[in-house]
Amino acid sequence: MISKFDALLLEIQNCRICAGQLGHEPNPVVSISPKSKILVIGQAPGTKVHASGIPWDDASGRNLRKWLGVTDEEFYDTDLFGIVPMGFCYPGKGKSGDLPPRPECAPQWHHQLFRNLKNIKLTLLIGQYAQAYYLGKDRKTTLTETVKNFETYLPDYLPLVHPSPRNGIWMRKNPWFEKDVIPVLKSNIESIIK
Repeated sequence: MISKFDALLLEIQNCRICAGQLGHEPNPVVSISPKSKILVIGQAPGTKVHASGIPWDDASGRNLRKWLGVTDEEFYDTDLFGIVPMGFCYPGKGKSGDLPPRPECAPQWHHQLFRNLKNIKLTLLIGQYAQAYYLGKDRKTTLTETVKNFETYLPDYLPLVHPSPRNGIWMRKNPWFEKDVIPVLKSNIESIIK
C-alpha cells in the first residue's frame, strides 16, 4: 500500500494546475522524502531539468553541489536532501531568461509537503523568489543584502544567490560570497550529513 507521502508526491508529479498557462506539457520536478534533513528551495526547472526530470541536472546544479561540498550521490539522496522548487514546472522563456516560477505551486504544495518533514535541520533559499516567500518582511532590500546578512537567518534558513553560470558577474563583484558564505554553508552541510 502506498504511503500518504508517496501519494502526495504522485499527486504533485501529476499536477496540471498551470497547464493552460504553459506553452508546453507540465513536468513537475521534485525530489524529497519524509527523512530529508536539508531542504533546497530553488526557483523553477530550466529546459534541461524539464527534459530530464532530475532537479539541478545542469551547470547550475554542478555549481550548487560544489558550493555545498557534496557528491551527486549525496545530493540526490532524498534522506539527506529534499529538493523543492518554488515553481515545479519549467515556466517558459522570457525576454531576458526564463520566466519567474509559476505562482500557483508554492501555495498549493509546499505546506502539504513540508508538514511531513520532521528532520529538517537547514533550509537553503536559492534566489529572490524563495527568499521573498519564506523570509517575507525579514529579507533585506536586495538579494545581495539578504545573502550578505545570511547569518541573520541561521540556523533555520541560509539564503543563497542562484548558482547559475550567468551569475559570474555578480560573483566577481561580490567576492565576500565565496570568502564568507561558502565556508559556512559547507560547514553546516557537513555537520548535518556526516
